[in-house]
Amino acid sequence: MERTANQVTVELVSALYREHAGALRTAKQAQLAHRRAHPSMKTQLDDIEAEITYLLLRHLRPEKVVEIGSLHGWSTSWILRALADNGTGRLTTVDLVGHAVATVPAELAGNRWEFRQGDARHLAGDWLSDVDYLFIDADHGARFAQWYLNQVFPKIDAAVSVHDVFHRRAPLPFTEGAEVLRWLAKTQVPYFTAARARAKDAHARLGDLRRGLGLDSVVHTGRDNPMIYFRVHRSAEQGSPAGGGRVASFG
Repeated sequence: MERTANQVTVELVSALYREHAGALRTAKQAQLAHRRAHPSMKTQLDDIEAEITYLLLRHLRPEKVVEIGSLHGWSTSWILRALADNGTGRLTTVDLVGHAVATVPAELAGNRWEFRQGDARHLAGDWLSDVDYLFIDADHGARFAQWYLNQVFPKIDAAVSVHDVFHRRAPLPFTEGAEVLRWLAKTQVPYFTAARARAKDAHARLGDLRRGLGLDSVVHTGRDNPMIYFRVHRSAEQGSPAGGGRVASFG
């Protein structure tokens, strides 16, 4: 498998915007209605990174998604909406608090969502078995990142999203973002971001495309879009691009 086939690129994301424009427009309208129905809900995903997450899930069609960190379930609802639109896939969400249970729409949760309350580091490991897509937005300290870099990544073949990495051009020392970027550099795993602070060209290009497609309406007022996207293979610690999983390649 070629390394380039497993990268998220601005070209791939642009193609997915065009392919799923109609469905994404409907998803955004539904998410806006959901947000208005829960005005006290803290919305953690900015619009572009939420849309990219939705589009990658539509593209990859994962059977098992794991979300570490949900708070009020904003990211949870975006993920579930993508799975519902795919007509396949289940989500397991792990969080220390159970706020999401009260806010995630029942019609999205259906039989495709399982919520587990607790510390991901201390739960039984079955929730990570055969994961296809791993979404991480929890503790942003270095120690938490070291846990999943050393204890989780070596065991999975999955697409991965990590939030809150690029609120600025480079993450502060001793943070999750710094640890993840160090690991990506060491293992030669490429990543993609549309963060304004880090990738101005990609951010501007996607902004132009969204305006052209009529998809630039505001759902959430955040503008940083600090999430990063990459692919993890069990062999990544050796720096090898080879490896297999049940997730389709990005390209």
